[in-house]
This record gives sequence, structure tokens and C-alpha cells, in this order.
Amino acid sequence: MGKINLISDTVTRPTKEMLEVMMSAQVGDDVFKSDPTVNALQQKAADMFGMEDALFFPSGTMANQAAIKIHTQPGDRMFCDKWAHVYNYEGGGAAFNAGVTSCLIDGNRGMFTADQLASLVTGRNDIHTPFNRLVCIENTTNKGGGACWDFNELKKIYKVAKSNELGYHLDGARLFNALVAKDETPKQYGELFDTISICLSKGLGAPVGSILLGSKKDMEKALRVRKLFGGGMRQAGYLAAAGIYALENNIERLKDDHAKAKAIGEVLNSCSYVKKIEPIETNIVIFYVQDGIDANDFISKMESKGVLMISMGEGKLRIVTHLDFTDNMLEQLIKELKEY
Repeated sequence: MGKINLISDTVTRPTKEMLEVMMSAQVGDDVFKSDPTVNALQQKAADMFGMEDALFFPSGTMANQAAIKIHTQPGDRMFCDKWAHVYNYEGGGAAFNAGVTSCLIDGNRGMFTADQLASLVTGRNDIHTPFNRLVCIENTTNKGGGACWDFNELKKIYKVAKSNELGYHLDGARLFNALVAKDETPKQYGELFDTISICLSKGLGAPVGSILLGSKKDMEKALRVRKLFGGGMRQAGYLAAAGIYALENNIERLKDDHAKAKAIGEVLNSCSYVKKIEPIETNIVIFYVQDGIDANDFISKMESKGVLMISMGEGKLRIVTHLDFTDNMLEQLIKELKEY
């Protein structure tokens, strides 16, 4: 069977059908906006979310960093949860690329409330404090174990943001997992946020790429920032074709990943070496081993059994289900977990 790689949903490889559409894609030079397949992907994503425009990026990190850059000026303040990907896992890019300071909100599993945000937004005329410019949300939350935000809370945060003239950005790297889990629609989010990044290379199974959505004016700014960051990819239509295929074929199947994650959680719950399991809503399983067990030793032993997973620090061990994780692999994983 080979290795069972559950390190991330980014480990997926294109299916035969996806490779076929990639190889037959019509391409041009996207830096000159003349790649027809990239243009088609951007239009498809914009239409899906009911937003004016979209821009294809090589990575979700670059898409998020471009969004932060276009919403802020150096010295401005960005609000996000203390576990947010834009703060923890993007190499300090918000500070390096945009020069912003981050106000970290002490939320629950990567999610904060409108009241928490409101209590931290200070007056714009105080010369001692940074200008408040941007609120960043992450849905689903990575470090929070694939948790899904309550949409009503997101609407309340929108009101706080807009009443204080703040931009509103959604890091939607795994947004489609949330949409499927909560029976929500892309257009709901398109109506709420100024900019949204979505990843094609996680649960949707494309090999490379993310999309940033927003107004035409903001995407014009983002195009310049993408160029500044070195993100122009020339004949990117081969990659964009995979993104189109992913959006057309791989959204509903995310339910399978969620079901497998819940099955893994049920098994872990019966294992004496497991101390705690975070609630499982989508395709991420985060659990803790008992105090007497070294987490790194546990990872190493599972690797020797052909199962790959990672630590997220603070005692968190993470398993992520995905397109390449088959039913047979699930059976083998359950066997290895029970026999540990």
C-alpha cells in the first residue's frame, strides 16, 4: 500500500482526469493577461462568489499577503486570532511585506467574537496607536482543528469592521470544507468580505494555486503586488485548468474526507494513549497523547508503521484527510492506531 500520508491535504496529486485537462489546456502569457485558461478560472471563481474579479496566485500565502498589502500601509494594525495562519505560518510576511503590526485576539480554536474585536478597536485619532485598518478571518481554522465559524458571528464582525472603517479579509484556504460542512454558499461569503483567498491545492486536489477575490479596483492593486512578489507565472493555464477541474468536480466529495476524519476521531477516542481530541468538524483531526508519552516518539513510531502525521506544537498532533486517502488506507490506519 505504501505510505499513508496524513501530514496535510496539500499532499494530493492530480487524478488521471485532472492531468488530462491540464495537458490539453489552451495557454498564453498570463503576465500580459493573455492566458485564456487562467482568465476562465478567474472568471469562474468570481462568478461563483458573486464578486467582481479574481486573480490566480501560485500560493495561498502569497494571496493572503497581497490582500494584507492592498488593505494597509506600513505601521497600520491588523486584527486576527492568535492562531491565525496569516500570523503564525506565513513567515512573518505581514510585518515583512506590508509593515503592519498584528493585534492578536484570544479566541477559541482560532475564532474570536465581534464583542472581542469591538473591545480592541481604539480611536483613530490617538497619535500613540497604529491606525486600525484590517480584520483577517480564517475559515476553516487550521490550528483550531478545521473548525468552522458561525456565519452569524461573521456578520456581526462585519458590522464592527465597517463601523470602524476596517477592511475585511477572509483566509479561505479551506473555505470549501466549511461550505460543505455547514451547507453554506460561496455567494454568502462574497457578499460579506472585501477580499477572499481560496486554495485549490488542498482538499480540492489541484497541484498548485490559490485565488484572491475582490473588487476590480482591489484586484488591480493585487496584480501589481503579485508582480512585486514575483508571482507572475506566464503560461499558467496548465495549472489553472486543474483549478477549473477542481471547482467543477471536487467540492462535494469533501464530505468523504470529513466522514473519514470523524471515523479516525472515534477510534482515537477509544485508545488509552490519547489524552484529548479536539472537536472534528471537517477534515482535520487534532489530538493529544497522554503526558507520559513523547509526541515526537509517537510520530516516529507511527512513521515506522507507514503512517505520516505532524506536530503543530503545544502538544497538538494533526491528521488531515484528503483526496488520496482511500478507504483501504483508512482501514489500515485504524488497525495501526488500535495496535499502538
